Amino acid sequence: MTDLSRVLDHAHIAELPNPYFGKVRDCYDLPPDADHPQGRRILISSDRISAFDRILAAIPFKGQVLTQTARYWFDLTADICPNHVLAYPDPNVVIGQRLTILPVEIVVRGYLAGSTGTSILTLYKQGQRQMYGHVLPDGLADNQALPAPIITPTSKAFDGGHDEPLTAADIMAQGLLTPAQWDEVSVKALALFARGQQVAAERGLILVDTKYEFGIDAAGTILLADEIHTPDSSRYWRADGYAQALADGTRPPSFDKDVIRSWVTARCDPYSDPIPAIPAAMILATAQVYVDAFQAITGQPFAPDTSGATPLDRIRTNLAPYFSV
Repeated sequence: MTDLSRVLDHAHIAELPNPYFGKVRDCYDLPPDADHPQGRRILISSDRISAFDRILAAIPFKGQVLTQTARYWFDLTADICPNHVLAYPDPNVVIGQRLTILPVEIVVRGYLAGSTGTSILTLYKQGQRQMYGHVLPDGLADNQALPAPIITPTSKAFDGGHDEPLTAADIMAQGLLTPAQWDEVSVKALALFARGQQVAAERGLILVDTKYEFGIDAAGTILLADEIHTPDSSRYWRADGYAQALADGTRPPSFDKDVIRSWVTARCDPYSDPIPAIPAAMILATAQVYVDAFQAITGQPFAPDTSGATPLDRIRTNLAPYFSV
């Protein structure tokens, strides 16, 4: 855990077809075949950490933590919503069904929290009470539980642009989803969040908010894609420190990348200023946060995969069977 050189800062593999390099994942699309008429997608979780629509640093073992945490939750929620997973050939890699991704990111929030420009806490502190099609009551404290979880959808910026807040009316008016699709993803998202909160509570954690991405397969079935309830897609707090933090008006102890976001925002405007170099101590502390998060969320020990000369070499070896597909 102390070797800062053992990071996967990218997974550019020339032998794999149709690359797409995102903020955190490097992906490749395999062509359709008889068993997979829409094709398959290789999703490789790098160790890059993204916030404020920017890459901040690379965190050792972060990609493995994300992939294995999502695997835990995909297995635990398949009864609520089918998902895209076909195989896990490497600790950082998922082979998934290639889906038509719905152009709306479904964000579910259970608390008045967040630090980004689109978070409900930021908007609330600016005096807004009507947001994302919901009206929030006056008098809520920072990080207080909402009367009930709400869905705060945003546009899905496929080209690397900014996600924009939406309401259900916007989604219908813009034809982003059909009414039936919106109803289905809303019901499934709230059910997934309820399952997540239940399991988190059993482990002494609070699942504060999260985002879901859905897609449709060749038959028109809606499947859960991307990731679920990971430290990147979700905010977790430790339950045993929450009440005191709420009383003190301080930030509850967390298991998410707010750790590094807070460090950056204390030193610059992350939306416009250059990001200062992240010191090694902060990178190592953030790596430990991810490992601790995996163990707390899943109840399983984290076993870092240190095989191969580098993480990329290991991944290339494990994905070699797909080179000629």
